[in-house]
Amino acid sequence: MRLETDGSSKQKVTGLACAFMGLSHIVCLKEYLKGALFALVEVVFLVLSPMTVRKLIQLVTLGSPQPDVPVKMRDNSIFMLIDGIIVLAIIAVFVALYVISVRSAQKSYADYCRTGRYKSQKASVEEVTGRAFPLAGLAPCVIMLLIFVVVPLVFSICVAFTNYSAPNHIPPNNTVDWVGLQTFKELMGSGSNWSIGFGRIALWTLVWAVLSTVTCYFGGLIVAVQLHNSKIKFAPIFRFIFILPYAVPAVITMLVWKNLLNGTFGTINVTLRAIGLLGPEATIPWLGNATLAQIMCIVINLWSGFGYFMMLTMGTMTAIPADLFEAAKIDGATNSQVMRHITLPLVLYQTMPLIIMSFTHNINNFGIIFFLTGGNPTVADSTTTLAGGTDILVTWIYKITITLLKYNYASVIAVLIFVVLAPFAIFQFRQTKAFKEGEV
Repeated sequence: MRLETDGSSKQKVTGLACAFMGLSHIVCLKEYLKGALFALVEVVFLVLSPMTVRKLIQLVTLGSPQPDVPVKMRDNSIFMLIDGIIVLAIIAVFVALYVISVRSAQKSYADYCRTGRYKSQKASVEEVTGRAFPLAGLAPCVIMLLIFVVVPLVFSICVAFTNYSAPNHIPPNNTVDWVGLQTFKELMGSGSNWSIGFGRIALWTLVWAVLSTVTCYFGGLIVAVQLHNSKIKFAPIFRFIFILPYAVPAVITMLVWKNLLNGTFGTINVTLRAIGLLGPEATIPWLGNATLAQIMCIVINLWSGFGYFMMLTMGTMTAIPADLFEAAKIDGATNSQVMRHITLPLVLYQTMPLIIMSFTHNINNFGIIFFLTGGNPTVADSTTTLAGGTDILVTWIYKITITLLKYNYASVIAVLIFVVLAPFAIFQFRQTKAFKEGEV
């Protein structure tokens, strides 16, 4: 097919490229190899289209009840949901390749208008192989990203809009249905034990994240300032001692603290009785009272985590020019003034992104709560929801999924956590040097 070099054939080239992948390359541009590769992609997609349509229908319906069919042969709604999401990912990749095909045809026609001749087959092959090399290198990463990140993320979001929960909607015995925002309403606005428990745990999670971050940061900062003082002897030894709680695995230290704080036989209560601060039969419910248990969680997290910020701030302080401190001393500044006006502002400026990420980490800090208290003690709504007095959202998700098998409720909570934490992650990414310099 003859093409004009004045650009008047662009509509014809684009139309053929949109009609079928690679058609414009083969018919108009004489790029047979590139056109054949694009055409092969669409042929494979069309061959698989009956299965694709079937999987999309199953994604919409999630199967139908089949009580008269053996359990192993019934529709499995969760498998249908996963298959449907994978098919949607494949369709998205196909659409992206289709767009690339159209743009490739337009670019080749623009080159033809500029040079007045078609590309040779050798040049076309070199172009394909040259561009295919980085794509081939990235393909495994993209595939792994789709399989292990995108598909599970979309699956978790989709489950939040279903009734996937025990006892009546666990496949393959029963099917799962789409219920829209019903689960969100039950958790956030129905006035039930679930909504009360969710509100209480969400508030405590926020308080826990803020206090855990603030106490660990300023605790580490205070210790770092003291150890940075030249008058302190054996500072390396103290640094080694203070970093030990952070270096030891949390699962071990939390289980030790759990036994130390046991209200019946814990070492702390036994010691208090031995020195006469408690009566022979008296006990302090360190982990048995909800408020006291929350306080102990924050205190023990401070003990465990301040060493990290101590090392972090000490490293930051070594980068502060010594001339600033010397000039401040010459001007008569006291230690507290140097701390307020020089050390603290500079350290905060350098570590603020890490403080934000520490806050997001503490919202999902499963280990401290789970291994220290297990989310206990129980409170008024615990019988229905299993939400204990020290549970944070992530430990509550664990209980909901493992014990109650209410996967839809857990997915709703996970989605809400994602909505809250995603802005912090984006902010942290935008603060990186590579992003600001345009490298990513």
